Amino acid sequence: GNDNKLCLWDVAASSGTGPRFELTDHQAAVKALAWSPHERNILATGGGTADRCIKFWNAKNGALLNSIDTESQVCALLWNPYEKEILSSHGFARNQLCVWKYPSMVKVKELHGHTARVLHLARSPDGEMVVSGAADETLRFWNVFSAPAKSKRLPQAETYRNKKLSKTMHIR
Repeated sequence: GNDNKLCLWDVAASSGTGPRFELTDHQAAVKALAWSPHERNILATGGGTADRCIKFWNAKNGALLNSIDTESQVCALLWNPYEKEILSSHGFARNQLCVWKYPSMVKVKELHGHTARVLHLARSPDGEMVVSGAADETLRFWNVFSAPAKSKRLPQAETYRNKKLSKTMHIR
């Protein structure tokens, strides 16, 4: 809801109890959530227009670790699977995407292209490309994250086999 709360539940606790933590630091509705793939129990959240902040929480103890004012509504968050970076998408006033270094929260890159709120982010299976969906009814594809360089080359037969397999798609 629009209660500006982040509620963290303990699934091990009985179903009759309330949330383990009820965090009220956001000044607008919590619009975005993303678990860190790099550090256990780190949850990033993004607030709406009146808040404009990305906040980082320790979900184990409920502690607020960091908060950064992004200067625009936070709509979605997505972690870089290869490096400690987080991608945020925004609405009013600039409708942009931003790449931030974590934990310093230094802005690395700003991406423009949408003309309305960037509501959704999804990462490709290889982790390098991101698609954004916006209220302007467009999808945009961004080559945002880079996989680490491979340290050694595969033998020729292995390379051929991988190429052959990469053209096969399995659904279930």
